[in-house]
Amino acid sequence: MLDHIGLTVSDAQASKAFFSAALAPLGVSVVMEEQGWVGMGKDGKPDFWFGVGGAAHAGMHLAFAADNRAQVDAFYKAALEAGGKDNGAPGIRAIYHPNYYGAFVLGPDGHNVEAVCHRPEP
Repeated sequence: MLDHIGLTVSDAQASKAFFSAALAPLGVSVVMEEQGWVGMGKDGKPDFWFGVGGAAHAGMHLAFAADNRAQVDAFYKAALEAGGKDNGAPGIRAIYHPNYYGAFVLGPDGHNVEAVCHRPEP
């Protein structure tokens, strides 16, 4: 449905450091930087963009897909170590479905950043 998403941040370099560390366990990295914007993704395609511009509005919820629960755990640990604030430790969120395993961290601008795995544990 969506091809890519972009959001404004207050400090592109701080966000680049945070997202690079937090999303590395999911296989996401910086793919390109263009005119003050940073594009991150997998396999050379920048699906997630951020840059300084306008007001950086907190409250955006970004959920990144994880291949397994270990990646969710690694995301959470890396995001906290990169300066994120806990917004929900890794665990099952049965309110959504029995295999919804997610973790939530607030990033540098207060955006709710999530890693989620929908697969049951083998």
